[in-house]
Amino acid sequence: MERKKELKQYYKEMPIEAGVYQIKNNKNQKVFIGSTRNLKTLNGIKFTLENGGHMNKELQSDWNHYGKDAFTFDILEVLKKKDHEYFNEKEELGNLHQKWFDHIQPYGERGYN
Repeated sequence: MERKKELKQYYKEMPIEAGVYQIKNNKNQKVFIGSTRNLKTLNGIKFTLENGGHMNKELQSDWNHYGKDAFTFDILEVLKKKDHEYFNEKEELGNLHQKWFDHIQPYGERGYN
């Protein structure tokens, strides 16, 4: 029980980081590129997929077909926050997302986007 309390406290103390992630289907190599202002929410995305409610219907369909063990979740890049008054996290995260989207091109036969 003490270990569970320690893990909860560790989770609460982890800094909130924004970034870009990928969900990869290891059976057909398709990927989904997403971004979030809180990378801790990846567990929520897994939960959504496991319960059949992900917004991307093709990804959800393949998740249902292949099962969760066919997929990997990877953080592609954590947003480096700049400490100045003109830093716009949402805008910078959008730019970072676009960079990875352009690099991987996860659409058509290559992806779910």
